[in-house]
Amino acid sequence: MRARRWPSQRGRRAASQGGGVRPAAAPGAFRPAWWLPGRHAQTVYPALLRRPPRPPLAPEILELPDGDFLELAWGPPGRGLAVIGHGLGGSADSAYIRGVVAELARRGIGSVVMHARGAGRHPNRHRRSYHAAAWDDLETLVAALSARDPQRPLAVVGFSLGGSMLLNWLAERGDTPVARAVAVSVPFELDPCTTALERGLGRIYQAYLLRRLRELAARKFEARADSPVPAQRIRRIRRLRELDDLLTAPLHGFRDSADYYRQASCRQRLGAIRQPTTVVHAVDDPIVPAATLPAAGEVGSGVELALTERGGHVGFVAGAVPGRPRYWLDGCIADLLEPALAG
Repeated sequence: MRARRWPSQRGRRAASQGGGVRPAAAPGAFRPAWWLPGRHAQTVYPALLRRPPRPPLAPEILELPDGDFLELAWGPPGRGLAVIGHGLGGSADSAYIRGVVAELARRGIGSVVMHARGAGRHPNRHRRSYHAAAWDDLETLVAALSARDPQRPLAVVGFSLGGSMLLNWLAERGDTPVARAVAVSVPFELDPCTTALERGLGRIYQAYLLRRLRELAARKFEARADSPVPAQRIRRIRRLRELDDLLTAPLHGFRDSADYYRQASCRQRLGAIRQPTTVVHAVDDPIVPAATLPAAGEVGSGVELALTERGGHVGFVAGAVPGRPRYWLDGCIADLLEPALAG
């Protein structure tokens, strides 16, 4: 790994104000595009305007022990294998997913995208879907992949809510067969992050997420008789907290959204992680309040918390020429995984 200390001194001050996190050595310092000033520009530009590469993705249905299934999307084959998890409302079609799959393929590294239950092209069979601590399917997938080829080194990458799943899993299962893990733009505490989506410009992100989540839930429950609420009610949901009260909590055994947020937040478990794990995060993330970043003593011995002062949420857009972006995150993730998957 190319080691360069980052963020800048200014970024370290911002980080300490956000909870005393310790910056880590990480590959290639991030220099944000000057023409995308501010956290919202860094977040919105890649989400709406990025024209991602379109590497070939081969579908697979993985049957699960409980009778449900996962939809997988296999990138070009290569040495090692990176399992990639999307964020809330995301999929293998998300620009950030396609970007990292393409960069890994360019370096000769194999990858497979795991759609969380119900997030692919087909509604899943069971009532449940996925949430921030639903790591059982990730564990099943990794076990299945390890059984197929025990000699192939594995890594896992998780974006946003997928990163929360990943960190919760690593904390609960310290003996996972994973050589390297990378979590990006993680909502460490769910309640403050949901509150951030309910205020100011955060409501734009909330509306963006809810369009996809309502669509998936309505698609699934319009054809079933066991919805927690009528399908027509699902289409009227206007707040993420409301969706978690009406759907996420009852479908996954939580009392309500507050109980879900309390139990599923990953910050409380970070101290248990011993496996090599890098968390890439921007202090100015508009969805994750800086005050929720973990303090220095909260992370386990395996965790590098790599902070940048800027970058937004799953943004990290660089490039000196306006309109010609360079998506730094793709290369950063590949740099972190390449040494672990070279065997």
